[in-house]
Amino acid sequence: MEIERARRDYEELRGKGLKLDLTRGKPSSAQLDLSAELLRLPGETHTAADGSDTRNYGGLQGLAELRALFSGVLQVPAGQLIVGGNSSLALMHDSIVYCLLGVPVGGERRWADEERVAFLCPVPGYDRHFALCERFGIELIPVPMTPEGPDMDEVERLVAADAGIKGIWCVPKYSNPDGVSYSAQTVARLAAMPTAAPDFRIFWDNAYAVHHLTDHPAEIADVLALAAEAGNPDRVFVYGSTSKVTLAGSGVSLFGSSPANVAWFLGFLGKGTIGADKVNQLRHVMFLRDEDGLRAHMLKHAELIRPKFEAVDRILSKELGGTGLATWSSPAGGYFISLEVPDGCAKEVVRKAAEAGIALTPAGATHPYGNDPADRTIRIAPTYPDLDELEVAISGLATCVRLVGAEKLG
Repeated sequence: MEIERARRDYEELRGKGLKLDLTRGKPSSAQLDLSAELLRLPGETHTAADGSDTRNYGGLQGLAELRALFSGVLQVPAGQLIVGGNSSLALMHDSIVYCLLGVPVGGERRWADEERVAFLCPVPGYDRHFALCERFGIELIPVPMTPEGPDMDEVERLVAADAGIKGIWCVPKYSNPDGVSYSAQTVARLAAMPTAAPDFRIFWDNAYAVHHLTDHPAEIADVLALAAEAGNPDRVFVYGSTSKVTLAGSGVSLFGSSPANVAWFLGFLGKGTIGADKVNQLRHVMFLRDEDGLRAHMLKHAELIRPKFEAVDRILSKELGGTGLATWSSPAGGYFISLEVPDGCAKEVVRKAAEAGIALTPAGATHPYGNDPADRTIRIAPTYPDLDELEVAISGLATCVRLVGAEKLG
């Protein structure tokens, strides 16, 4: 019987004494080695393009040459970008805090003074976005993802009727975890849709703007320009970083928006710092040089991680293809694969995998409050392990899916 074979395979898996970790989308050591030259920069030169000494105070908005380097890929004019530290999540955190404690551009009052603040959360989505809102008591409202991005009929219905909905989380290119890139129509509708809240914000986390896995990179529409054209110039907050481009713990982050929002953000930022780490900004300019240099660098990343994504697809196809027990995404970029198992099975699959020494992101993490109502989505993060370890882990995961499927579905 199938269930007996699945149980034998699982016991054999447990007997291997594995200790494998697929929990987070981290760059591998080999990827980090691609940026080793940063540790030797800037050398004896500490002067920015404008002649200023990067070792000193000042330069709150960040080096102009670094903002110019990322302007094109983030689709934000260089003058409307701010360079931060190594974490774009920190910029998202600060954006929410500034809205809570200060009146957003176009708003009527501080968010902290509102009776209720809610965010729309396309699901499956990024757990750290959800956790950030939970930290400040912001209500999370899930909306389903489609192959073209969030279900815009539902998004438009909700934001038009509810002034308490102040924002939406968006990972527009190679979304975490399903790899979807938003269609031009979806972006245009987000930019132009009527909202009951005058200070509604799109948190546009373009984390994977340059993280392509194929020779045909996804292109997304320019949401900032479209919002301005639609009469909503202050609607969009754009975020990006080099966390998975150079050194994850020592990179730079970027915030972009309308001129009014940039002035608003800098007004708060300047109360807490006289300037970011401009020496690190300079070394990034020297290392990446320009957009062509950035693209060439990311091709090296793709060469390292593409085989891992291909291995996941190959093993899942071999082990689970045609069984009716699973479907999975085949992303053209980004850092994750979304595995869908039968309803009611994801938590048990993750539990059995953990017992066998394979650590996965908790089931439910892809949904607000850690609750996937269907209990079917599992996020796979294939980039960090070595290829041989990854292959063992995915084969083991497939074994767990077969066992849970046989036990629950008969």
